[in-house]
Amino acid sequence: MLASLASLGLLGVSGCERDKPSAQPADPPGGAKADGSLAILVLGGTGFLGPHFVDGALARGHTVTLFNRGKSNPHLYAELEQLRGDRNEGDLDALEGRRFDAVIDTSGYIPDHVTATASLLASSGQYLFVSSVSVYRDQTQAGLSESDPVAPHPEPGNDKLPDYYGPLKALCEQAAEAAMPGKTTVIRPGLIVGPGDPTDRFTYWPVRIARGGEMIAPGDPEDPVQWIDARDLAAFMLECVERRQFNVYNAVGPAERTSVEAMLKGGIEALGADASLTFVPADFLAKHEVSPWMDMPVWVPPAGEFGGLGSVSGAAALADGLRLRPLAQTMTDTLAYWNELPEDRRAEPRAGLSAEREVEVLAAWHERAG
Repeated sequence: MLASLASLGLLGVSGCERDKPSAQPADPPGGAKADGSLAILVLGGTGFLGPHFVDGALARGHTVTLFNRGKSNPHLYAELEQLRGDRNEGDLDALEGRRFDAVIDTSGYIPDHVTATASLLASSGQYLFVSSVSVYRDQTQAGLSESDPVAPHPEPGNDKLPDYYGPLKALCEQAAEAAMPGKTTVIRPGLIVGPGDPTDRFTYWPVRIARGGEMIAPGDPEDPVQWIDARDLAAFMLECVERRQFNVYNAVGPAERTSVEAMLKGGIEALGADASLTFVPADFLAKHEVSPWMDMPVWVPPAGEFGGLGSVSGAAALADGLRLRPLAQTMTDTLAYWNELPEDRRAEPRAGLSAEREVEVLAAWHERAG
């Protein structure tokens, strides 16, 4: 199941375990303009989270440069400076001699790649690395905080993804901090959702709710669930850069503990849908090969190997400026995004239970229930 979590993007690591913000560097970030605007480099920047950050930074008057291969959505941001290269292949020539007020790394998965990139950009003012709550050693534990230990790599040198996603992300965090000591910010998001999500994680639920009728709700109604809207995550990343906050943050929501029942009922209300919930226990779903996360997105049984990932503590980020939009807005906007996709794309969802399978499992559950 770890591979399933990784493939859907509940991935993030931070190897820097810091309870409090580190001391700010004595020197100001290079190149800062008199009006307070910043020169920001985004590694990636054209897929899902990236555009939300870039749009927000541009709206605030910052200068943004992109570094990527030019293969994903190459039509985006033609007006911006675009540096071409491939960190996976060691092609970093375009970064030689460059210095920015902040570097945003949304695409680091291999420690050596992060070391190479951060070392080239070490004279920059800040390195913000997007990691994941998957870095924690004991993911059965509820209330995981930034001070909890991260997972060691069981096979050092083995960079296979997604098998070692969490440990590799943790090492990436450490690599960034080693290259730019005292100038790193690590963001550990939970499940990133909302408009632009290419994985259909979370998207399954507003789409299914809008279809109406009886629907499977997984596990116990009180099982905790967490997510973060990509737009809120991007806004918090920008806050960390503008305020020069050097710390490690779990970026999760909602602000209060939320159950899977509350999430689904909230979606029904927000969408005005004629849908009814039938809760099916985790053991019955497992028996019928309905998996957490992939077939029943967002939800992970709290008693399982990854049960703590539904109740990670986001207190530090909330205290330092993370703001979260209402569930209703994420539900309605995600459904609107889905409905605008081409028909052939919507015909092949990448997560969630098919309508046919749902009917079969519901029938089996009602038969068992008598």
